[in-house]
Amino acid sequence: MSKERIGFIGVGLMGHGMAKNLVTKGFPLTIMGNRNRAPVDNLVSLGAKEVKTARDVAASSDIVFLCVTDSPTVEALVSGPQGLKAGAHRGLVIVDCSTADPTSTRRIIDDLAPFGVTFCDAPLGGTPVQAEEGKLFAMVGCDEATFTRIRPAIEAWAGRVQHFGPATTGHKLKLINNFIAQGYGAIYAEAFALARKSGIAPETLFNVINGGRMDCGYFQTFAAYAARGELESHKFSIRNALKDLRYVETMANAAVVSNPVGNAVKNTYALATAQGEGDTFVPLVVDVIATQNGLPPYHAKKR
Repeated sequence: MSKERIGFIGVGLMGHGMAKNLVTKGFPLTIMGNRNRAPVDNLVSLGAKEVKTARDVAASSDIVFLCVTDSPTVEALVSGPQGLKAGAHRGLVIVDCSTADPTSTRRIIDDLAPFGVTFCDAPLGGTPVQAEEGKLFAMVGCDEATFTRIRPAIEAWAGRVQHFGPATTGHKLKLINNFIAQGYGAIYAEAFALARKSGIAPETLFNVINGGRMDCGYFQTFAAYAARGELESHKFSIRNALKDLRYVETMANAAVVSNPVGNAVKNTYALATAQGEGDTFVPLVVDVIATQNGLPPYHAKKR
């Protein structure tokens, strides 16, 4: 049986590995080029077809994956003059793998439905390394029939694929997951500052948590900067963390849920962004909290 034609928009830090796995596993792949030519050229060398607009991606595909920064970008890619909607055909499925605002997702679903186009969500868990290895976690929100259809393509780049419910469910779960993750980061930043102010070295605090009940994968990658000056193990920007936390706030408002902790966490990342750290990785939040408490950055030479 022939494989479905796949379109992919957003072949960046995460998207390149996902798209690479699709094309190397035999899926006909169409990608939309961008200014960062290295991942595009690599995918073309592996057999992908490059086109110039999202409209062209839709016209050439049965399933389109989006892996971009935020909901305004998704909305523009779908509804812009040269967007996916302009090139859509009945039966097209668009899968948004971004971390997005569920209220925006719902608007797009309702807008595309009269055209016979299904829009669903499959946000990601994992790292760029896992994307290259085809070992991401996909949190899928769609109807059962659509899940059956898109699952083989998702399994090309995901080691764990789970269907959680109807469309928007994946985006909601990913935001809750990221709220917990960035909440850990805010707590770690304050804990390391408190330790330093109390005469305890960062590496000492790291060693206390390491291997204990409070240890986890997030602690290992995040706290590696404070303890050892490592940044490359946690490649997620402060600006993206703040964006996700703002979406959490929108989600809480829509659900009429009080989220004072969420707002406190959001303000930690808003402070870091306001101080010019938005494009750096989230472990540098520890420096922001340190300097707020009269301490020098942890590893100035690493910045």
